[in-house]
Formats: sequence, structure tokens, C-alpha cells
Amino acid sequence: MSRPDSYPMLAQVESPADLRRLPPARLVPLAAELREFLIHTVSQMGGHFAAGLGTVELTVALHYVFDTPHDRLVWDVGHQAYPHKVLTGRRDRLQTIKLKGGLAPFPSRFESEYDTFGVGHSSTSISAAIGMALAAQAKGEKRRVVAIIGDGAITAGQAFEALNHAGALDANVLVILNDNDMSISENVGALSNYFARILSGKTYAALREGGKKILRRMPTAWELARRSEEHFKGMVLPGTMFEEMGFNYFGPIDGHDLDALVKTLTNLRDAEGATFLHVVTRKGKGYAPAEADPIKWHGPGPFDAVSGTIHKEKTTGPVYSQVFGQWLCDMAELDSRIVAITPAMREGSGLVEYSKRFPDRYFDVAIAEQHAVTLAAGFACEGLRPVVAIYSTFLQRAYDQLIHDVALQELPVAFAIDRGGLVGGDGATHQGAFDLSYLRCIPNLVVMAPSDENECRQMLYTAVTLDGPAAVRYPRGQGPGVALVKQMEALPVGRAEVRREGRSGLLLLAFGTMVAPCVALAERLDATLVNMRFVKPLDEDTICRLVATHSCVVTLEENVVAGGAGSAVSECLAARGIDVPVHHIGIPDRFIEHGSREDCLVMAGIDAAGVEKQVLRLWSAHQPARPAVASRIS
Repeated sequence: MSRPDSYPMLAQVESPADLRRLPPARLVPLAAELREFLIHTVSQMGGHFAAGLGTVELTVALHYVFDTPHDRLVWDVGHQAYPHKVLTGRRDRLQTIKLKGGLAPFPSRFESEYDTFGVGHSSTSISAAIGMALAAQAKGEKRRVVAIIGDGAITAGQAFEALNHAGALDANVLVILNDNDMSISENVGALSNYFARILSGKTYAALREGGKKILRRMPTAWELARRSEEHFKGMVLPGTMFEEMGFNYFGPIDGHDLDALVKTLTNLRDAEGATFLHVVTRKGKGYAPAEADPIKWHGPGPFDAVSGTIHKEKTTGPVYSQVFGQWLCDMAELDSRIVAITPAMREGSGLVEYSKRFPDRYFDVAIAEQHAVTLAAGFACEGLRPVVAIYSTFLQRAYDQLIHDVALQELPVAFAIDRGGLVGGDGATHQGAFDLSYLRCIPNLVVMAPSDENECRQMLYTAVTLDGPAAVRYPRGQGPGVALVKQMEALPVGRAEVRREGRSGLLLLAFGTMVAPCVALAERLDATLVNMRFVKPLDEDTICRLVATHSCVVTLEENVVAGGAGSAVSECLAARGIDVPVHHIGIPDRFIEHGSREDCLVMAGIDAAGVEKQVLRLWSAHQPARPAVASRIS
């Protein structure tokens, strides 16, 4: 491992223009320095790791061959884009990634002109690239557009929708599949590189196009030639499907062979129409621990680069995803109808143990959120009890299925919604700020928000006992430290819990994570504190009973104020003709950027200190004015 200051070649590359001035012979040592720089830097602060190590050579080749930023590179998801950030003028700031005020965790149009499209969720690159290519064509601008998408991201429906569209257009767009889920043996790799170079070369292209012009005049011969070419490619290359969709397919090519990459990309740079290049890489390439376990090293925290030991954060109890995972295992032992579904988030959602113990009742559908929800609906139609483990922002992608396929049919599907609220380092694309708003407007759906770990466990149990759909929305990380009760009991649906009855006239209606920061505050202000538990159905009777003896109501939620749980309270009071001052505290009407979860709470003004400040300001406005004290005249 080199010292952090021993990257002489990398230090000379402040932009891709500097890279393009290098002779081809210097690209391999530059890539080696880039990989070592990534290992050293990410080891200090953590971050997305294995995917970026796998795209070092590809990134170097792309910026070497294409005239970026005039030519557009569109990265999918962004886990693979750390090398891209380093080569585009952000090398010295890489150690700030994910930190408040630092580099964004994913490509961001606000950060660099080289980040042509902002991403965070997967499978958007091909659609965006097509739009850019068509726009260039309409404006008469000669530029190349390249979408780089991973083998995991290409499983999503949107990617196939875009591929289907691109194949029917004459826009010049290159789609690169970064396939890091297979290895190529030495012989196959050499053969694949040979075919990629041959099929992308000018000689083959000229023969191909010239032959088309002649053979089209002889329909029978043309059809025979077309089928022969497809049959030949289909025998030796896995690209028949993409050819059928209208792409000219090349590959697979070894994504760590810089010479082959540069030659192939140079050949394809001026290709006409929709082109598909299949590049095979190894996730974690160049760092043995990450190569051996790329899942573990997908996004590690700080680690010792020499020993490969990841420094674990100190915890005082289970995180919510662990609470869910344990509950699911316990529930599966009790009820054989339980099946679990996840859209490629086994580790993040806490499903590792369940997947091992109940493999026949575990379904990872890959990055296909829409399919995950409708699959659950199909299970429910046949009497099973599906549990969909999904992040808040990922459920946004299956909203139509949630409404039409589940709620409209009143199917008993339980949604375990992780990362509800502010998540931290992954930033605006992953903040679960909207789920209470987009869930509570759906008929037939029960929506719960636990205030602690044990309440989360009991709510999850409640969800699978109901005859219709239900959602339990919980945050990332640890709760307040409440012990879990193994015995599971269903909570009364739509019933809040009055934690404290005060006499000051201030009523605090707290949802989910906002209960904990209000406990001490309610004591200090002699306020009434209610753990609302249910966002839908709302405990309207308790609200109206308490409002009758209070002069000011404050709702609190870790969700956007617009259309959130607090709005439901105001709607309830308005419908009953109750006129009382109601104030809402929640995430403000703006996107909250990256930082630690604590940083994000502060930015939103809903950390403990922020909540206290807002409540005091609102409550003081309703206090009777104190009589002015006349000044003494001597």
C-alpha cells in the first residue's frame, strides 16, 4: 500500500483533459495509482467501495476516449462513480464524501459539469441518455452519449423500457453494461476481447453496412445473411437479446484490460444508432478482502487497509432492521404462511438470518420494486401472508402497484418500511421524507409509526394479523433503547397512547421517532404528550377529547409537513368544526442533503434541540402577555 502522498501520476490529472494528453502506455500505471488512492481514502472515512474498485479501468478508458464533458457520461446509481469523481477535479475532496458540506455520495449536477445526470436510485441512466442523445440530435449538436449501467440495475423495469425505446430510434447512444457478477477465464476473456475488437472495428462495420445495401435488393439473400449473422453472434456471444431489441451488440470484453477497452471504445465512439457494449468487471478488483466478499465491502465504514478489518460502530442495542429481522424469524416459526420479499436489499433490511433459515419462503426479486409489490399481492390472493421489506424511498417506485394491486383489492400485504425519515450519508435521494404523506392518502391501508424498538415489533405483528394491507414505518439506526418483549400482541388499530397528561394547556401529538425527544420537554412544560402510533386510521376520539382541554396543539413527525401526519390532525379537527391553534413540526419543504443522520436532523430542525426551540417559540406565542412593569422615576 502506497503512502497517501505517493500518487505522482494521479496528481497530474486535474481534469479529463489532462488524462487525454497522456500517452497510452501511462494509462495502466495511472489506473493502479487510482485504485490505491481509492483504497487508502475510503479506508479513512468509509463509503461505497467495491463497485468503484471494479470500474477503475473502465472510468479511465471512458474519459480517455470521449471528450467529456462535451460528450455525456451518464452513470447509473453512482456506487461505481468514485473513480469518476477523482478524475474530474474532485480528488482532494474525496475524503469529504457523504459528510455535511462535502462531496455528494452520488453524481450530482450541482457539484460538477461532468455529472451530467443526478442519480441515487438505480436504472435511470439509459432513459436519461436517450433524452440527451435525442436533444443533441434535435439541436444539431455532434456529441456522444454513454450510459453506464450495472448488471443489478439493468434488472429493473425502467431499464428495459428504455432499451426497448432506444432500439427503435436512430439516436446515437452507447449503453455499457458493467457486468460484475461473473468472472472470465483467461481463454474466454481473450476470445471475448478479440470478438469485441473485430465486431467494433471499421472494417467489419464497412462490410456490414455495405452488405446490407446490396442484399436488401435481394430479400431472400438479405434475410439469410441477417439470420446467419445473428446465429453466429448468438453461438459465441450473449447478446442476441439486445440485438433483437435493436442494438448492435459488442462484447463481452474484459473490463480490466485497459488496452482492449480503449481500442473498443475508440471503435464505437463514432458508431451510428443504438450500440451496446458488454463489459465484465470484478467487484472489489485489486483489494483481496473486497474481491472475496463484495457484498460486505459494498459500502463499509472506515477500515484498516492492511488487515482488512472494518471498524464497527459502537452500539448499545439492536438497530431497527435487526428488530425487524428477528421478528420475521420469530413470526415465520409461528406461521407457515409468512413469506418475505425484498428488492435486492437482503443485508440492509435485516433479512440475512431469515434467508438462511427459511430459504423456501424468501424471495429476492432483484432491483424490481414494482414486481416485488405485485408479487406480494399474488401471494396474498392465495392465502399466504407476504411481508415486503423495502426502504421508504424505494417504495416510491412501486406506488401504482401499492394502490392498484394491493390497496384497491384489500389484500393482506404487510410492508416493513425501513429508512423512514432522515437517513444521513446517502443524502437527498435516500431520505425517507415522504412516506407518511404518500401512504396516508391511500384507502384501505393501515399506517403505523413506532416510537421505540418494542413497539416496532408489536406493530409488525399487528400488521400481519390484519385482513387488509398495513405498513409499519421505522427509521434507520437505533431506537431509544427499549427492551424487546418476545411475546407478541396486536395493538388496537387506530388507538393512540397518552404518555403524559399535563395542565399547562399545551398538547404535543408525536408520531414515531418524535416521541422520544418530547418526553423531557413535556415534563418541563407540563404538557400533555401523546404517542399517536397510528397515522391511519387516526385516533380522532382521543385527539378531540384532549383538544377540548388544551389551548395549543403541536404535531411532530419525521416526515415532510406537507400532507403528513400533522395535516391529518388538522383535517380531523376541521371536519369536526373544532377551532384551536394547530402547529406542525416536521421536515421543511426542501430536500435535505447528506451528512450524518444527526446532521440531517439538525438541518431539518427536528433534532432534540431543534424540536425544543420550535415548540417553545410556538407555545410562547400563546402565553398571556405579562403586564409591562413601569419604570421607577427617581
